[in-house]
Amino acid sequence: MTNKKDSIIKMKSSEMLYNFLESTNLHKKDFAEMIGVTLSYVYNLIDETIPFSTRSTTLERIATVMDIEPEEFSEYKIPQDPILIDETTEFLKQKIKEKKLTTLQFLKSFPRKQRLEMVDIIRGARPLPLDWEEVSVIAQVLDIDKEEIYEYWESRLKQLLKISGFNIENNEGLSTAIFDCARNYIHKNS
Repeated sequence: MTNKKDSIIKMKSSEMLYNFLESTNLHKKDFAEMIGVTLSYVYNLIDETIPFSTRSTTLERIATVMDIEPEEFSEYKIPQDPILIDETTEFLKQKIKEKKLTTLQFLKSFPRKQRLEMVDIIRGARPLPLDWEEVSVIAQVLDIDKEEIYEYWESRLKQLLKISGFNIENNEGLSTAIFDCARNYIHKNS
């Protein structure tokens, strides 16, 4: 009896995925790239050739692209190490919502090679990039002023400096000069 119940659960997740791909006209290859799996893996999930994924990372990525909570998949088990949703993640989600974009529309605005990284940033598993050009692209996609996203980038850079052993408080003059210079550069080039 347990096997029959398990197959019903798997079918439900597979159907949810299939319905999403059909309703959005998202090509399975694009979807596979967004969640970091192979095209054949996506086909196998939909066709139920293999059991629906129980790997939390994969389920979280699928849920992120589908704009649902991972708990909607019965296979999802909350990981032992919870994902911390920081203020940058919340800021990006809020801006996506304000622009009336779906997560999928947001993701499709990036080059294919960058979509998986963006999925991981939105789901809180990866921090904002340190590369200002990448951050600028995010601002451009969200049609926001670069200065609006700057504070999140600065905070991220300060975190890295602290982790690397740079004492921001002891080097206040230097760190202030560094970030004033960065703000001026961004203001001139916005």
